[in-house]
Amino acid sequence: MNSLFDVIFTTDFAFSVLRVTTPILFAALGALISNRAGIINIGMEGIMLVAALAGVIVSSYTHSAWVGLLGAVMSGTLIAGILAFFTLKFKTHIILGGVAINMFASGGTVFILYLLSGDKGSSTSLASKVLPSVEIPLLKDIPVLGPILSGHHILTYVSIIAVFVVYYLLNRTPLGLRIRSVGENPHAAQSVGVSVVTIQYMALLLSGFFAGLGGAYMSMGYLSLFTRDMIAGRGWIAIAAESMGRSTTVGTALTSLLFGTADALSNALQVLKIPAELIATLPYVATVIGLVIYAVSETRKKNKKLKSPLVK
Repeated sequence: MNSLFDVIFTTDFAFSVLRVTTPILFAALGALISNRAGIINIGMEGIMLVAALAGVIVSSYTHSAWVGLLGAVMSGTLIAGILAFFTLKFKTHIILGGVAINMFASGGTVFILYLLSGDKGSSTSLASKVLPSVEIPLLKDIPVLGPILSGHHILTYVSIIAVFVVYYLLNRTPLGLRIRSVGENPHAAQSVGVSVVTIQYMALLLSGFFAGLGGAYMSMGYLSLFTRDMIAGRGWIAIAAESMGRSTTVGTALTSLLFGTADALSNALQVLKIPAELIATLPYVATVIGLVIYAVSETRKKNKKLKSPLVK
């Protein structure tokens, strides 16, 4: 037990929590925007995976990490746009469309990687670039806080800023008002001249944009290369985080941090004599437990409403 505390109560562990939360937070914010528009993006896993590969390939061919980041974000937005096109134009079921995106990404990324480099499992032959980490002046010299908050990958800081940006977008802008109105009552929104399809298109494109940032971080920050199925369920965890956060920006950020803590804990426990297979299940067990707690709380709320004397 002392060894466990020695692992957890350190600045290195707190640093790693922020590090592993980054891709989950990006994807969860994307899921939040699309969900508030009344359309669930189940394809977050596949979008992140495609973006991760695109970042590696584009940065390798252009010799620029920043162009690679642009390529990753554009590819994530493109895949979300394809999902939106089939879902909103041809009325494909959104769940089936998202599952199709995930299945395509899992095999398609390996196929594309093989065509371009001859590699099947990872992009070891591609000289891809990595985005930089940032040391924050003054903060890095503060005891405890400095080692925790300074020196992170630049996209980690972008993810923190993105929380405030998404909050402002959804609560302080006309677009955010339209997104929320479409999600809450599409018929009422349409009656006052709001194009429901256009708003849902924009929401899905924004969700792809944020998922693309999460995918870029995985291959250009968390790791320095692309590997097969490297997202490893983080897209699904992000969807769970958004649901547990009750479709609020602050709640989504906090639950993303919670799942990031579970993921960091699974990494930290590898130094102890615990079977690796058991440790690897920790983030997913935490996700299931969180969803069960959320489902139970929602059921109790509905039962209370039904028992209320005001409800007939």
